[in-house]
Amino acid sequence: MSSPFSLAGRVALVTGASRGLGAAIALGLAEAGADVAVHGNTRSPEATGAGVRALGRRALALQGDMSDPQVPERLVAETIAGLGGLDILVNNAGTIRRAPAVETSDADWLAVIDVNLNGPFRACRAAGRHMLAMGRGKIVNVASLLAFQGGITVPAYAASKGALAQLTKALANEWAARGINVNAIAPGYVRTDNTAALQQDQTRSRQILERIPAGRWGEPADVAGAAVFLASAASDYVHGHVLVVDGGWMGR
Repeated sequence: MSSPFSLAGRVALVTGASRGLGAAIALGLAEAGADVAVHGNTRSPEATGAGVRALGRRALALQGDMSDPQVPERLVAETIAGLGGLDILVNNAGTIRRAPAVETSDADWLAVIDVNLNGPFRACRAAGRHMLAMGRGKIVNVASLLAFQGGITVPAYAASKGALAQLTKALANEWAARGINVNAIAPGYVRTDNTAALQQDQTRSRQILERIPAGRWGEPADVAGAAVFLASAASDYVHGHVLVVDGGWMGR
């Protein structure tokens, strides 16, 4: 019996895959057998692509600004053309702007919403058309603990991730009966560029660690297994779920 976690013969697109969570997820999908299109914005995702190829899988390196309304659809089209299809979409690309609400400019607010919410919606819409025609597909949105909590001085980020969790549920309601699984991962405090300011703040880092039952910050690889699960046949009856990967933070 083949493994329900195998992704052999599948094609995935992972946005924001030049480093951090996205790179770890792309490599995890490749280890499970998928060919992977890896996307980057200002940073080239070629190093991640090389890692995918080293695992014996095909890779396609793509670039584009996810806040550009044309880019998400182009990435989906280029993946289908370059790798022969699209079975898995992982919306990982994201950005954050830290400031008190009264000091948050319209430009910063819109920049975060465009990348973290509008971009994933457009990618889901484009991938959804293709997957609906096939009658199957897996979409994994990368949300955050701030889908449940408000955070501190990150109003746009919290709003975007809360909305992304709700978008996940809305799309699952529409597409579950048509063979498409739409779910999300809510990573906890993981060592990435987005959390660099918190890691460097000795007081905040100590406070965060004191609340995490696992007793450590997460690493990008900690999230990869959850992505493989949600991209595989093992999750075929999982729809509209936000899977928390947080070292136990939300249980405290």
